[in-house]
Amino acid sequence: MAFQVDKKIKIAILGASGYTGAELLRLLLRHPAAEIVALTADRKAGELIDAVFPHLAGFGLPRLTTIADVDWTGIDLVFCALPHATTQEVVAKLPRHLKVVDLSADFRLRDPAAYAKWYGHEHHALDLQAEAVYGLTEIARDKIAKARLIANPGCYPTSALLPLIPLIEAGLIDDKSIIIDAKSGVTGAGRAAKEGSLFAEVSEGMHAYGVASHRHGPEIEQSLTDAAGHPVAVTFTPHLMPMNRGMLSTIYVQVAPGKTADDLHEVLAGRYKAEPFVTVVPKGVVPQTRHVRGSNHCLIGVVADRVPGRVILLSVIDNLVKGASGQAVQNMNLICGLPETLGLEQVPMFP
Repeated sequence: MAFQVDKKIKIAILGASGYTGAELLRLLLRHPAAEIVALTADRKAGELIDAVFPHLAGFGLPRLTTIADVDWTGIDLVFCALPHATTQEVVAKLPRHLKVVDLSADFRLRDPAAYAKWYGHEHHALDLQAEAVYGLTEIARDKIAKARLIANPGCYPTSALLPLIPLIEAGLIDDKSIIIDAKSGVTGAGRAAKEGSLFAEVSEGMHAYGVASHRHGPEIEQSLTDAAGHPVAVTFTPHLMPMNRGMLSTIYVQVAPGKTADDLHEVLAGRYKAEPFVTVVPKGVVPQTRHVRGSNHCLIGVVADRVPGRVILLSVIDNLVKGASGQAVQNMNLICGLPETLGLEQVPMFP
């Protein structure tokens, strides 16, 4: 039976001209409880979304405007799809009645000193930073449902944390020797024109970036530290792949004494058995990014390494959906008291 909506949630999307903004629109246009009433894109203010994203033409979406011109009266929820370091001051000025799901990194790190270190400046909304709930949905569902401000996780952390947190909580792996080798599609770098995102710079090859210095490293470590109850540091290296969307995290772990890959698989399969968007594939199966393309799904594989005592975890997501906008809609559903899967039932696209 279809879910009956008594009242539409009136939604504003700030930064609607980027890739995550486009994905939010794609998902929300078919969300039975969502009504999009305001879209901002300062550099494209005054334009129709049709000119920015032709694939979204014909849906009667509101004209793009500046944030300053938005009338917040009657708006219930705001998605912030703005660049890092700009969201915090915008959110600080929003009316308190608004629920906020922030897709930037501005509220993900709880420690102000850590934020200043990794983002190069002091945080300008410390009261909000303390209020924000880190929105890894399957792990923090109860806290998210009670929150006003959600810090939507980064794509790399989402793909790495979903397999690792249950294993650390169960004491099945050595949390001092975790290696995360992750690969992302080019859309993870955003839509702004950058030399490193040019076709000729990306196609026919791949490369590591942010080596030993990527900002998602401390974000991953914050959640793993919470799960372990003591500081956890990981080796994390991201790579850029010549594809539009998709993310694969290959994670190398040392199992606890007496434990095997079968034990890890059993715990993960049990943890996510009832989850609508996380699936642990059968033992020995290797998930691929094409298996989740366009969907809010995460597939997790567990493979015993040829070296005794080591296990390889494989986690795939669509970086724009489960890694960003899809998880944001999932969190919106929670904080608005809606069924968590609403508007996210899309089956992955293949090929």
